[in-house]
Amino acid sequence: MALPGQPTLPPTLQTSSPSSSSSPSFSSPPAFSPLPSLSPLNGSSKYSSKQNNVLGFAAGHEKWPTEVCIPVYSASEVIEKMRGKLPNKSVDEHPYRAMYSSLIGGIILDPTLMVIPIDDHMVHRGHGVFDTALLMNGCLYDMDSHLDRFLKSASAAKISPPYPRETIKEILLFLAVASKLKTGSIRYWLSSGPGDFLVSPPRNSTPTFYSVAIAKEFSRILEGVKVITTTIPTKPPKFATIKTVNYLPNVLSKMEAEEKGAYSSIWVDDQGYVAEGPNCNIAFVSKERELLLPRPEKILFGCTSKRLLILANKLIGKGILKSVRTRDISVEEAKGSAEMMFVSSLIPIMPVVDWDGKPIGDGKQLSFLFW
Repeated sequence: MALPGQPTLPPTLQTSSPSSSSSPSFSSPPAFSPLPSLSPLNGSSKYSSKQNNVLGFAAGHEKWPTEVCIPVYSASEVIEKMRGKLPNKSVDEHPYRAMYSSLIGGIILDPTLMVIPIDDHMVHRGHGVFDTALLMNGCLYDMDSHLDRFLKSASAAKISPPYPRETIKEILLFLAVASKLKTGSIRYWLSSGPGDFLVSPPRNSTPTFYSVAIAKEFSRILEGVKVITTTIPTKPPKFATIKTVNYLPNVLSKMEAEEKGAYSSIWVDDQGYVAEGPNCNIAFVSKERELLLPRPEKILFGCTSKRLLILANKLIGKGILKSVRTRDISVEEAKGSAEMMFVSSLIPIMPVVDWDGKPIGDGKQLSFLFW
């Protein structure tokens, strides 16, 4: 009979007797691990314990005695340790120049203190949304479009902002001023808030708003980049169209590209149509001089892509383009384009010149006109 907390093997895997040599035998880890005895070291707040750790029981390893020394820090010691992890730079040289947190209701200039609670549901459940504002020449670019998308994502994620729209806008503007940056970006997040480690947020929790001003010098990639078709599945449309912090598929697809010597990757949906990149949209110029973007219904159609469609119409009157459309684009058609480019807030336009080892036209001319 199995003890509580211990696994019960199916009858086909249980041995009939200890001496049976024809049936397999299995070992299982103990259901409970005893807590070690802690001893202060020289009257300090550091503790030492000697205990046996079971390492790799399934592989048949023996127990090895180990001694563990784990400090217990005060609040001031934690801050000192955190500050020691930062690059040896002044606050004005650090890439994160300023942070707003609704938890304290103000702006933080010390990067050491730019933290969020570990029980914030954005951290341990991914229940949060975000967006970005590009800071160029001391101005926030296309800010209202990004705010509209931010609040639309928040509504879809069932998170109510702690402030009205205009207050959020004022916070972002004040943050940019406090950062003293002329070029960079403002990233901002809305979380369902801290409170516990359950799946859904506590009923009495207050959503939290965070924003960080990041120093970044933008440089154009004139030579274009290489991309691959990722093997990571695309997100379902319901989630692909929300700008959430759940970026694991995006991260894995980007890492896959980098492991294969490419800059980034391309998602293709289950019908064989081009979708998007891990953090950007994709645009093509056909050999008939038609600007094409994938349909927005199944992807995170970016604010910069919308802006691109508006600006591209001006090129029709100049005879550079014949038309501008969003529609389904097959991989075959896409790879046969005259030009291909990534589109996003922080690029904003980047030529793509190679896809899965196949050159894509000249890849550059139209992207230069837009950027």
